Amino acid sequence: MDGQLLNELVYALVLLAWIVVLVTVITKKTYEWMKRRGLSHNVAIYYNRKIIHAAAGGLVAILVPFLFTSPLLPFGLALLLALFTYLPHKTGKLFYWFQDPENIYEVHFCIAWGLSVLLSWLIFHDMVYAVVPTAFMSFGDGVTGVVRNAVYKRRTKAWIGNLAMAAFCVPVGYAIAGLWGALAGVLSSIVEHFEMKPLDDNITVPLTALAVLIIGRSLA
Repeated sequence: MDGQLLNELVYALVLLAWIVVLVTVITKKTYEWMKRRGLSHNVAIYYNRKIIHAAAGGLVAILVPFLFTSPLLPFGLALLLALFTYLPHKTGKLFYWFQDPENIYEVHFCIAWGLSVLLSWLIFHDMVYAVVPTAFMSFGDGVTGVVRNAVYKRRTKAWIGNLAMAAFCVPVGYAIAGLWGALAGVLSSIVEHFEMKPLDDNITVPLTALAVLIIGRSLA
């Protein structure tokens, strides 16, 4: 086996192990801690979902350009995690500390994350561009949820969350992709506010970011 491929396989396995430990052990502990502090079940799982957004999706998104020369392993990892998070819904044995029986948005998150990495590579031939849509959906949407949950103690689409998201996404987008990246941050932060069922913001946010970057590339 090629040395580079072997290294990337090891990286993928280490990241997979980190994510599994995060969702099965660490966030279970944070759930129990939040419950002891008097937070309701729904608030606790909402915070946990945002922790996973940042510590799994966001962290791996940042590492992708440094660890991988191809999108195939990150894409495969994302699909494996999509299956891992879907099966509890299928069997009825949910990870109750972060999964909601009324939606499977975490499954959408995994699929959208993987597709964002794959499409970014195919379109731009540069893994750095994969950071923009994945960071927006991971850190940006995570910040949005934490701010809203802290203020309202329930799931809501209040604009204060979108302002917090823009405060993150605009400078990050600009740092990676210039003015078009900043514009992607603005529009992604606005799109997140709106319910577009059956699509959720785990899909609409990265799609918006990708669309803006594609337009910017085509005009350039």
